[in-house]
Amino acid sequence: MRVAKHVVDARRRRLGELLQRHRYLGIADLCKEFGISEATVRRDLVSLEKSHLITRTYGGALADYNLRFPSFRSRRTSGTEGKQIIAKLAHGLLRPEQVIYLDAGTTIFALAEAIRAVPVRPLTCVTSNLPAADLLAEVDGVAVYLLGGQLLRRQSVLLGDEACRSAAHWRFDLAFLGAEGMTREGVWNSSPAVVALQKAVLDRSRASAILLDRTKLGRTAPTFLGGWDTVTALLTDSPKEALSEEGIPDYMIELEHITSYSDAPSLKVVSDAKAKKEAGRSENDEMSLPTELL
Repeated sequence: MRVAKHVVDARRRRLGELLQRHRYLGIADLCKEFGISEATVRRDLVSLEKSHLITRTYGGALADYNLRFPSFRSRRTSGTEGKQIIAKLAHGLLRPEQVIYLDAGTTIFALAEAIRAVPVRPLTCVTSNLPAADLLAEVDGVAVYLLGGQLLRRQSVLLGDEACRSAAHWRFDLAFLGAEGMTREGVWNSSPAVVALQKAVLDRSRASAILLDRTKLGRTAPTFLGGWDTVTALLTDSPKEALSEEGIPDYMIELEHITSYSDAPSLKVVSDAKAKKEAGRSENDEMSLPTELL
């Protein structure tokens, strides 16, 4: 039975409003919410995308993040001094033979620039950050791997379920993450899709550092990544007094605890059976690279 146009239009308006509130919803969520079939949801999403109200993704849709969130290029030129300070702190945590993850964002890109200027070799870098990957691909001794996922061109990032599944194939010594806000409660970011990938990375990381410049202090964002126990350390140019006033734990900016992870033996592949036995780990635990790459 054909549904009246005004009914379809009203449903699509409500669907768009729902996406604006939640920023990201999967196909199954939308089917349940509106009591319609997957095929109908997909037609509605196609219509909304043509109207430039959303960006469709594999298995769902994004609102705002790709269309209204400032582009990588526009964010690249702001707060450069603070980003360089943070990048220097992050670079100091790098050790040869580490497997690291570089998140999206311009502060993470500043870290990539620091690695290019003063390479740590050998280093394996996995990233969803296309400009960082392109920059580091030319550095001898730095092996660069891109996660799978949907390309959001304005943000120069790969996201979505495929990116999360791709991250699950790795073991990271150290993950460097970005975000949009930090408060007493913890860390906030721009989109559920961004946070989903970050959580997938954190699940596969021995240690992690969140890189946030002083403009992020006291700010929230649409999606909560987690409390301060979610990450190992905070790298920031914010004064310690300002952090304390906001209620952010002092220990987050003390790097001794994350340095102990950095100085520990890398998760690189170990082929010597005796070394594996002495380390007390199983063969699977010793692997950093996805098995299909070995």
